[in-house]
Amino acid sequence: MQVKPDPVAPGQESVWDYPRPAVAMPTSRRLEIVHRGVTLAATNRGMRTLETSHPPTYYFPPCDVAPGALTPNARRSICEWKGAARYFDVHVAGETFRDAAWSYPDPTPGFAALTDFVAFYPRLFDGCFVDGERAEPQAGGFYGGWITRDLAGPFKGGPGTMGW
Repeated sequence: MQVKPDPVAPGQESVWDYPRPAVAMPTSRRLEIVHRGVTLAATNRGMRTLETSHPPTYYFPPCDVAPGALTPNARRSICEWKGAARYFDVHVAGETFRDAAWSYPDPTPGFAALTDFVAFYPRLFDGCFVDGERAEPQAGGFYGGWITRDLAGPFKGGPGTMGW
C-alpha cells in the first residue's frame, strides 16, 4: 500500500523519514506522565524509539518512575526489533491500570540501551508531556507512540493502517 507522507512544516520531522528497522536513541527532552494531579514519571534522561510511520515511543529510566507504581505481571510479548517485553500494572492516584507499561529486561543487542527502561501507553493517563506539550496518544490499542506538534504523519495505528 502506497502512503503519501504529510507535508513537513518548519521545525517538524516526518515519521516517514524514520528508519526501518527501528532504532533507539537517547533524548534530553523533558518527559512527564501525570494522572489525577500525581506525577507518575518524569525525566530528562529518556530514550525514544523511532520506526517508519510511527510517532516516537518514549522510555523512562526506572529510577524516574514513582516508587511503587509498577507491579510486574505475567503478560509477555515479542517485538521483531527489540526482543521479549515484560508488562506491568501501573498504580497511580488510587487507580490501577493493567498492562499499562512495558520494558525489555534483555533486549536484542541493537537495543541494549533500553534495558529495563519503561514505556507507558499514553492513552491511559490524563497527560503525557514532551517539553511541556501535551502529547496525543498514537491511535489504536497496540502501539505506545506520543504525537506532538513537531511531527508530521500520517501515523500508523488507526483503522486501515495495519498494512503500512
